[in-house]
Amino acid sequence: MMKKRQMVIKQRSRNSNTSSSWTTTSSSSSSSEISNVRYVECQKNHAANIGGYAVDGCREFMAAGVEGTVDALRCAACGCHRNFHRKEVDTEVVCEYSPPNA
Repeated sequence: MMKKRQMVIKQRSRNSNTSSSWTTTSSSSSSSEISNVRYVECQKNHAANIGGYAVDGCREFMAAGVEGTVDALRCAACGCHRNFHRKEVDTEVVCEYSPPNA
């Protein structure tokens, strides 16, 4: 009689360039990965042209338009492009594992 076990691994990445990999060494396993992306505080330096540093204080990206339009990439709060907002990626990996027969 084999028992199936389910394991959930959650990881939060603050950098979009961070890559992670999961490996399994079991005889019978399956996994799925779910990623949620959100854009938080704006990091645009509004004083760069005068040699200073000043951000506008926008805390979270809110799309100015519906998905598929140009305004979907512009923040309704600060007017900046979405790329100026820090990207957070929440990744959840769900694995189902059946131990090998002994």
